[in-house]
Amino acid sequence: MDEEEVSPDHPRATSLRIRAKLTHGFKIGITSAFGLFAHGRGEAFDYLIGEETTENATRAIRAAAASFLLARHSVLSVNGNVAALVPQELVELSTITASKLEVNLYHRGGAREEAIADVLRKAGAKEILGIGKAASATIPEICSDRRRVDPKGILIADTVFVPLEDGDRTEALVKLGKTVITVDLNPLSRTAQMSTITIVDNVVRAMPLLVKAVKLLENEPEQTLQKIVRTFNNRQNLREAIELINTRLIRLAEQQSDTDEGGD
Repeated sequence: MDEEEVSPDHPRATSLRIRAKLTHGFKIGITSAFGLFAHGRGEAFDYLIGEETTENATRAIRAAAASFLLARHSVLSVNGNVAALVPQELVELSTITASKLEVNLYHRGGAREEAIADVLRKAGAKEILGIGKAASATIPEICSDRRRVDPKGILIADTVFVPLEDGDRTEALVKLGKTVITVDLNPLSRTAQMSTITIVDNVVRAMPLLVKAVKLLENEPEQTLQKIVRTFNNRQNLREAIELINTRLIRLAEQQSDTDEGGD
């Protein structure tokens, strides 16, 4: 099913459009089969948070926006799923924050890297790092191809955006002293737990809001931005996300119990 074929009246229209984008990405060589599996895990957690941007996610988005505006050298790390789902938003965020775009993949390959770069160029990107031999530097303590980075990008970045990331590279980037911002629907994942700022939300909802937040804060004084970042606590942020899921599950279970009793 193509995205255009999804009826707006379908109760799962948004979910079906996301699946259609990822399936199309797989067909054109930018999304891997492993990326499709990862989306399935994320979608399950989206159900648990109610398929909406929560208050704690909104606070994390604001902290992320402030961090981008304070950064000296920020980089947006792009994998296949992100390129398939939010290429325009990635390019817009790159433009308004003066961030570099860098392709970084667990399963690398010249054709796939170029396919992702082509999607980003069609979305308006002018410069894309990390393609082929350009990813000539390495991050220590990583065994996969994720260790390969561009010496003009992630290697020297002070702030790295790693949406839909894997945990080992997130942990390694934090150990290198970098501010790491992620979007991850699973607050229990290693990526979520290790990042400096974790936005527990669906990337298709979070990215437009992150772009909007940057625009709202871009004229604020540096002291204001620093206070936003300083007062953000990612441990508390994750705890609130987990508590929200727990509370919601209890409420749903109680509703189910009430339904069962009504049937008797």
